[in-house]
Amino acid sequence: MTARPYVLLSCAMSIDGYIDDASTERLLLSNDADLDRIDAVRAACDAILVGAATVRRDDPRLLVRSARRQAERVARGLPPSPAKVTVTGSGHLDPAARFFTLGDGAKLVYCPSGVAEKTREQVGGVATVVDAGEPVTPEAVLADLAARGVRRLMVEGGGRVHCQFLTAGLADELHLVVAPFFVGDGRAPRFVGDGRFPWHPGRRARVVEVRQIGDVVLTRYALSDRCDGR
Repeated sequence: MTARPYVLLSCAMSIDGYIDDASTERLLLSNDADLDRIDAVRAACDAILVGAATVRRDDPRLLVRSARRQAERVARGLPPSPAKVTVTGSGHLDPAARFFTLGDGAKLVYCPSGVAEKTREQVGGVATVVDAGEPVTPEAVLADLAARGVRRLMVEGGGRVHCQFLTAGLADELHLVVAPFFVGDGRAPRFVGDGRFPWHPGRRARVVEVRQIGDVVLTRYALSDRCDGR
């Protein structure tokens, strides 16, 4: 049996735990120095996963930005950027989104059996659509990614996706960045919603690093024995 990929969750939030505001504009929670750190983390991964809502709302590129890091990946026989992965429950995705149009790496879309045909009609020409059963679970996604050779997966959100991996106990490491301001709007999305998490007052996550990066603070948590803190 192929071991599941190492799963690293990455998120930036406000002091009061919001990952965006309620406006139509994307809220910038990070800074240039932290974005460069994230770029280095991306470059060390085999795939990056975001939820379909993030693809629709933020239209992310999910590419390694540094030309040097791209060249280092190519020298190791890899594409310049990791594979892109998303999970959709509805199959409603725009094939013109930058998730699909930018980058030479693989694009994988996991969906429930009931919308597999619709999803292939929508984005089958620009991505590999995987029928992941009903319902789609993080376990099923990780098993398929492992079979495709993915050893290290970076999960960049949104909140629902983070919550699913965390409550399932399938996260090995969490990078949590806190921006120095409040959002204060209950309509805005939070880092995670309600759930039963494996880490609680009786089983605390292990802090492996706290670092100030300009005006934001990064805390790295080890969530499994697979995380050695490096």
